[in-house]
Amino acid sequence: MNNKSVLVTGSAGFIGGYVVEELLNKGYRVIGIDNFSKYGHIKKSYDDDPDYDLIEADARDSDVIDKLVSSVDLVIAGAAMIGGISYFHTFAYDLLATNERIMAATCDAAIKAHKAGTLERVVYLSSSMVFESTNSWPSKEGDELQIPPPLSSYGFQKLAVEYYARAAYMQYGVPYTICRPFNCVGVGEGRALTDVEVKSGNVSLAMSHVVPDIVQKIAKGQRPLHILGNGNQIRHYTYGGDLARGIVMAMESDAAINEDFNLSTETSTTVLELAKIIWQKMRGNEPFEYVSDTPFTYDVQKRIPDVSKAQKILGFVADTPLEVMLDEVIAWVEEALSVGLL
Repeated sequence: MNNKSVLVTGSAGFIGGYVVEELLNKGYRVIGIDNFSKYGHIKKSYDDDPDYDLIEADARDSDVIDKLVSSVDLVIAGAAMIGGISYFHTFAYDLLATNERIMAATCDAAIKAHKAGTLERVVYLSSSMVFESTNSWPSKEGDELQIPPPLSSYGFQKLAVEYYARAAYMQYGVPYTICRPFNCVGVGEGRALTDVEVKSGNVSLAMSHVVPDIVQKIAKGQRPLHILGNGNQIRHYTYGGDLARGIVMAMESDAAINEDFNLSTETSTTVLELAKIIWQKMRGNEPFEYVSDTPFTYDVQKRIPDVSKAQKILGFVADTPLEVMLDEVIAWVEEALSVGLL
């Protein structure tokens, strides 16, 4: 049994769920906080784990966050409004304002707890979107400080997360580690609790990410398949379990203190390649047909990370094959559709 305790903000979220599971498997005592604002209550496999306590509250509530942060050894700051590309446009202001307030409350609490000698470190979950404005690839750690800032409010706010981390250390000495997940793929995304939906051909989407969106379009019989833009956008689809393992490895590593890491698979895949693989898995030898929907403004054409730093310092490699991830997601989405979650 690990004798350290970890607070995970946003513990019921997409990546947060994988992180909690990884921590519990490694013997940590875990406290989670989530207000279920995006999906509502979704049952997690670890909900009844005796080493897991879930606090249903808003991570912007400074009184609650102060109390929780002061009671743990480590914090993984993952709470945020987050969604697929359509989220960046539909909730442009809310993404910025809500996430800034969450981050300010978390950092304020961390400063107090570290000053009191109870908090060891904060691990901040950033995003590949900090590299939104780059024109050279692969993106390596440090590029985010040299290139123009992101144009989307979401990307800009995630860059601000990293400034919060560094500023809290610079002024108050709060140790940090920054983790940048790239294109998480996994299970657990339900229908968002919002009246705003995005039409994509004859299918309404609940503004989730590209993999579940493509899966549900095919499952609902869409033909030709609608994809965003021309399909040449390059992504690095990384399994949620791998990302959680990398995040916890970063949290545990002394060499990761006051460092930042791209966490991603090394494998590049275009959206069109992804769509063809999913189509083949779900439709077999049926001819693949697609049409291109008008792309969103902030649909970045390339997200290609340099992962050498995480490999060298952490020994982290995201090695779950795309085919394996997709089998899991397809099964989950089909089940979710059958019970009305999507």
